[in-house]
Amino acid sequence: MTATSFDLWAPFVIAGLVAAFVTPLSIILAPKVGAMDVPKDKRRVHNKPMPRFGGIALYAGIMVGLAIFAQGRPHLAEIMVGCTLIYILGAIDDIKGMKPIIKFAGQVVVATIVFGMGLRIEFVTNWFGEGNMDLGIAVCYIVTVIWLVGITNAVNLVDGLDGLAAGISAISALSIAYVSYIHGWYYPTTCMMILAGACLGFLPFNFHPAKTFMGDSGSQVLGFALAALSILGTVKSATLVVVVIPALVLGLPIFDTLMAIIRRTVRHQSIGTADKEHLHHRILRAGFGQRRAVSLMYSLSGIMGITAILYSRGLYIECLGLLFVAALILGVILTDTGTNKVSLKGYRILKELPDAPDAKATTKAVKIKDEE
Repeated sequence: MTATSFDLWAPFVIAGLVAAFVTPLSIILAPKVGAMDVPKDKRRVHNKPMPRFGGIALYAGIMVGLAIFAQGRPHLAEIMVGCTLIYILGAIDDIKGMKPIIKFAGQVVVATIVFGMGLRIEFVTNWFGEGNMDLGIAVCYIVTVIWLVGITNAVNLVDGLDGLAAGISAISALSIAYVSYIHGWYYPTTCMMILAGACLGFLPFNFHPAKTFMGDSGSQVLGFALAALSILGTVKSATLVVVVIPALVLGLPIFDTLMAIIRRTVRHQSIGTADKEHLHHRILRAGFGQRRAVSLMYSLSGIMGITAILYSRGLYIECLGLLFVAALILGVILTDTGTNKVSLKGYRILKELPDAPDAKATTKAVKIKDEE
């Protein structure tokens, strides 16, 4: 079976139109239900209350797209039930607030329900020989839950700047869709196009300066949908997509999540403790405005997406070359001290060292027109 241009782009367009239509309604609805993000601490980069109910637009775009273009396909019920439950969990957090441990427990419950319904990673590529390695039921459960919950939280943690999570999710979905398409796996292609369409339909309202935030409901439903849809190909011909490709495509949020876990563990803090040490915060401290910081993160995600595509075609040397480039960029970001900030359209902040050894350093700002 082949896929026509209509099969590829109709799901993308419909999901995008639904998300774009629902987003303005969510902005109106947000203050009525109490889903407003009020800047209460220094971790937030906005300075005025913002609606954070945009997740309903993403959820609507994904659900309508799946209902129209994936009806009757395998595991559709599991995906739609899982996305619905994770959206409800996130919406409660947006409106009422929720302790991190309760949210995590809820995510595990949702992943367990989806696993029980039949969506699971049952085998992985055998790195020590040909074919695949079947997983026992216990290992299968652990791997599936870790994947679903891990990617859900990875996207949730990267949602720190206007348009960041929606853009990275769109890039990830389009990359996986392309890999699926060139290998003839059209069902995963359709589903990923739906997800990308919903993200891009929402993005104009969320890009800086944002008119609305997606909230936990949006970031969690995006992360869960990416994780669940990426394991649709749990058959021998699609093991490559299931195990390696999504991990490469989502390398940036996965790396940021692992760094957060390590950082908080070393500091003897709870893993759920919020801080301003994520990659996007470091880029901001290096002197970039929100738009340029987000563009840089998009670029890194694009590099990882191309890396995954090259890997799927067996171009391993080229794949390693791009990974090296991404690692160099990450190295620059992680080692920047943030003491010399330069903005082409903002403030140039220079740190002046004192003449006397016991004097304190001073800073001065050369003001130019700021884009933000």
